Parts: sequence; C-alpha cells; structure tokens
Amino acid sequence: MDSSAKPEIHDPPPESDAATLLDLSSCQLRDLSSVDLPPTLVEVDLTANRLTALDPRLSQLSNLKKLSLRQNLLNDDAVLPLSSWHSISALQELVLRDNQMKMIPDVTIFKMLLVFDVSFNEITSLNGLSKVSNTLKELYVSKNEVTKIEEIEHFHELQILELGSNRLRVMENLQNLSSLLELWLGRNRIRVIDLCGLKCIKKLSLQSNRLTSMTGLEECVALEELYLSHNGIAKMEGLSTLVNLRVLDVASNKLTEVNDIANLTRLEDLWLNDNQIASLDSLAEGVTGFRESLTTIYLERNPCATSPNYMSRMREIFPKIEQVDSEIFA
Repeated sequence: MDSSAKPEIHDPPPESDAATLLDLSSCQLRDLSSVDLPPTLVEVDLTANRLTALDPRLSQLSNLKKLSLRQNLLNDDAVLPLSSWHSISALQELVLRDNQMKMIPDVTIFKMLLVFDVSFNEITSLNGLSKVSNTLKELYVSKNEVTKIEEIEHFHELQILELGSNRLRVMENLQNLSSLLELWLGRNRIRVIDLCGLKCIKKLSLQSNRLTSMTGLEECVALEELYLSHNGIAKMEGLSTLVNLRVLDVASNKLTEVNDIANLTRLEDLWLNDNQIASLDSLAEGVTGFRESLTTIYLERNPCATSPNYMSRMREIFPKIEQVDSEIFA
C-alpha cells in the first residue's frame, strides 16, 4: 500500500456492537489521535498498524477484555505502561504478536488473563512468565530466540503452548501442565522426546527438530494428532498404544518400512512421503487396523511409489481412500 494513501475506511460495526468493539486493523495508523475511544469498549483490534507507542486513553477502558496490538512497531519501552494500567486489569486476551520486543513484558496486573501472545518478536528468554496469571489457557511464544523452557510450572490451566521456531534443545519443566491439550515445538533443536509424564495431550508437533527416535510417546494415549516430519527418524516405534490417533505425519524422515501402527483403528490421515520405503508389502501388512478408516495417505517420493500399478494397489489396500498423494478420488 502506498504510504501516502489514506488508510482504508472500515464500515461501521452494527449498532449493537458499536460501543463495545473497535476494529482498526490494517489502517496503517501511526497513532490513535484521530480515533474516538468510547469508555464502553470491550474489544480493541489494532492489528497491522504502525504504532510505536500505546495511547494512554486505552488505560481508561475499564470494560476491556481483548486487546490486539499485533503487527505494529512496539518495543519493550513502548509496552512498559501496561504494567501500571490497573483500570484494565480484567483483560482476558492480550496479543503483542509480531512487534519488536526483546523480553516478556510485565503483565502481572492482569489476574484474569486467558490468552497471551508474544510470538514473532526477538525474545531470548521466558523470564517474566512466572508473573503471568495462573488463569492462562493459551500461551504463544513462537518465532523468537528462546533457548530454555522455564517459568511455566504454575500454568495448571494451560491448554495450548506454542513454542515453535525457537532455539530449544530440551523438553523440560512440563510436568505441572496437567491440563495441556496442544504442544507445538516445531522448528527447534530437540533431540529426545520427553513429555515429563504428561498423558492428556491431544496434539503434538515436533516437526523440523533433530529427533532420531519416536520413543517417549507410549503413555500419551490421548494423542489425536502427531506431527514428526523433517527429522532423522529411522524406525516407527512406540506408536501401538496411541489408539486415538487420527493424524500421523512422519514425512521426510529415514523410514524404510511401516511398523507399529496396526492398532491405530481411528487413523484417517497418514503422511509417509519423502522417506525410503521400498515396498508396498510392508504397508499392506502394517495397516490392518485402519484399512477402513484411512481417507488420506501420502507416499510420494518413496521407492514404492514408483512401482507398477501403484494407484490401483493403494485403492486395493485402502477401500475407502479419498486421496493418494496429490490425486483425489471422487
């Protein structure tokens, strides 16, 4: 967008929402001097602007529950005033994603916080999380430069933890997160799976790490989605107890055959592409439990995918298949 052009004018919200919702996303605003901030506002969305400071009038919105400052130009000093804005201490959702912060801001006063997002910044440490309310249900710190999982032990209500695209080497300090349902750790430097005794997780992503083994998942019997692509795993193991799995992604590893998944009777999506699986025979033998449930499979760029009658054989093995690689069946 031409920087000299006027910001896009959004249609006003319905009258019933006019006094509670303010959406100024993508307006390219440098400040809020031209904006009216009614005291009845419950939600303020300032995503994709050019703010370098917080308007002090925001601190007077005593009904505010959701504040999004995503994709602006805010640094640590710019967000410092938040720590003293007691009038909005009932805030439940604070989004500071995609700014220029180097540390976790002080949000101690927000005792009812449910969602906290500081992804896509330049944060090097999770120091400061210990002051975040234990009411938190969703925490997003992806695409930063964090090297250690710490100061999260008090988040007993946390359901989603996103720490992808950091510099983590070890899975640790997760044992108290008894309510955790989703753990996203893709694009790190993790070598060993260690869920610290957690058994209730339903979605786990460890894509693009440095894993060479799948062991460590055996007790995660609630798992429904497991993403392990782009690692160095040579053998499928430790999966037979994961009977609730619906999605299994082990693409781009070093697998030579299909093992330990015959019990996965609920499996719907299986990603095996970009491995070294030589024969469809091992696949046919290993999938007895989910022949009827599987709807999508990817095997492209394996030696077995070049065999004669590949597609017809796949449809023979999986009678209800809807997609094989890029081919979708009617």
